Amino acid sequence: MEWLNAENLVAVGTAVLGLAASVAVVWYERRVPRRKRIGFRVQMDTPIGSDARNGGRPNVRFGLFDEFSDLSDATLVLLRIENDGSVGIAGEDYTSRERHGLTAVFADRTIRGIAVTQPLDAVHLMEHFTPVAGLRHDGGTLYLPKVPLNKGQHFKVLALLTGGGVGCDVRVIGGIRDGEVKPNRGMTADDKPPLFSRPARLITVLFTACVITLASIIVIRNDDVPPPPPIGCAKGTLTVTGSTAFAPAAEKLGESYEKACPGSDIKVEPHGSTAGIRALDTAGAEAASSGGSPSVIAFSDGRKPNGYPELRENPVAVSVFTLVVNDRVTVRDLSLDEVRKIYRGEIRNWQDVDGPNMPILLVSRDANSGTREVFQRQVLESNEPANSSRDCRTKDDTNATVIRCELDSTAQVLSTVARLSGAIGYSEPRSAAATKGRHSLSIDGQTASIETLGTSDYPYREIEYAYTYGRPPADSLSVSFINYVTRGAGQDVVRDQGHFPCLSPEGLRLCGGR
Repeated sequence: MEWLNAENLVAVGTAVLGLAASVAVVWYERRVPRRKRIGFRVQMDTPIGSDARNGGRPNVRFGLFDEFSDLSDATLVLLRIENDGSVGIAGEDYTSRERHGLTAVFADRTIRGIAVTQPLDAVHLMEHFTPVAGLRHDGGTLYLPKVPLNKGQHFKVLALLTGGGVGCDVRVIGGIRDGEVKPNRGMTADDKPPLFSRPARLITVLFTACVITLASIIVIRNDDVPPPPPIGCAKGTLTVTGSTAFAPAAEKLGESYEKACPGSDIKVEPHGSTAGIRALDTAGAEAASSGGSPSVIAFSDGRKPNGYPELRENPVAVSVFTLVVNDRVTVRDLSLDEVRKIYRGEIRNWQDVDGPNMPILLVSRDANSGTREVFQRQVLESNEPANSSRDCRTKDDTNATVIRCELDSTAQVLSTVARLSGAIGYSEPRSAAATKGRHSLSIDGQTASIETLGTSDYPYREIEYAYTYGRPPADSLSVSFINYVTRGAGQDVVRDQGHFPCLSPEGLRLCGGR
C-alpha cells in the first residue's frame, strides 16, 4: 500500500487533530452559554485633604482644595464600569425594578459631587445619565441608570467624597439577566498575561510537532519535484485593455500572475476605459457568434457607459486621482470651487489663485478616458469645455474661453504638463510622482492618498472595475486572473500600486458592499 507511509500518516494525523479541535470549539460555543458581565474597578483613590485619615500622605493644595474647610478629609475616586463580557448589554437586561440599574457604594464616605465621562466613540451614552433615567446619590450611595453597553464599552465615574479615608471599600451592586456584576482588574505595565489558554497551548504544541515532523520527512525525502502552481491557475493568452491610469497596476498584476502560473501570457494593451469597453464588447460579440468566450478583460475607471448589457462588472479597487501642474506654477492647493472656475474659464491666469502671472493651459484626456469621466462626474459635476488647441499651448479657436487640448493617454498628459509652463492636468498619483517637472495639487487641503480614504472627503476618486463579456467558463484564464486580482495575492500588488482593494475589510465599505 503506497499511501501507507510516514508522510501520509503524519498528514492524516494532523487533519484528524484539526477536525477534532474544530468539533471541540463548535461544541464549546453551542453548549457553553456566552455570559453577560459588567466589571468594575477603582482606578484612582487619592486624598485631596489634609486629614490624617488619608494615611498621613503629604500633599500641597491650592485654590478650592485649600479654601473650603469641609474638604479637609476629601478624597477623589475614579471608578471604571465596563462591559467585559462576550455579548452586548441592553437596558432591559438590568433586573432592578427601580429606575436605576446599578448601585455604587462608597463605604464610610459621603458623596459630595460626581462627574461621568465616556470614550469619544461612545458620546451617545451621556443621554442616559439624567435624573429622569435614575441618576442620583444619597449619602455614600450612587444610583446609576440602566445604561446599554456594547461589548468592550465603558464609562467612568469621578466622585468627590468626604468623611472616610483612602482605601475604604468601593463596590458596585446590581443584577444582569443571564449575567453578573463583579470586580475586575486592569493590566499594569508589569503584567504579562498568557498569550494562549492551556488547551490552546496544548493544541498548538501538537500541531507544531505534526507540522515539523511532516516538514522533516519531506526534506529528508528530497524529491526533486517542482512546486505545483497555485490553485486556480489557468494557461493561455489573455488581453487586458481599458484604463491607461490603471495600466501600471495591470502590467504588474500580469507579471505577477505569469510568474505564479507558468503557461499563462497576459498582454496589457491600454487604450482608455471607454475604448476598452468597446473593444471587449466587439470581441465578445464575435466570439459569441461561434459559441465561444473572448479572452479579454477591460479595466474601467468607474462603471461602463450605458448600452453594453452583455458586460459583467467585477469591483477591483478604489482608485484615487490627482490634479497635476507644471513646477513653474507655485500653487499647491486649490479649493473645489476654484477648480470648477478654472475649467469653466472664469479663472484663466494663475495669479488669480495666488500663483505666478502665467496663463492656465488645460491638458486633458480624450473622450475614451475613464479618468476624464471621473473628473467630470466627481469633481466638476459637468463636462469639460471643448477642445480648443492642438499643441496645448495656443488657441486654434479664437472664440474659445480657455486653452484646452486632448491627449490619448495618461503618460502623454504627464509629459505635456511637465513641459509646458502653466499647464494643469490629471493622473493617478503613482505615475504622477514618477514624472519630473510637475507636482500634485491638493483639493481643499486634502491630498490624493489611499491611506486616508476611509476618513477623507477627497472628491477625485472612483471604483476601478474589471469587465468580462458575460460569464466566462469557470476554468478560463479570464476568471482565474480576476480571482487572482480581487481575492488572491494580486490584492497586495493592487495596494502596492496605489489602489485600495475592494475585498479588503475597509475596501468593502468604500466599494459600497458590491
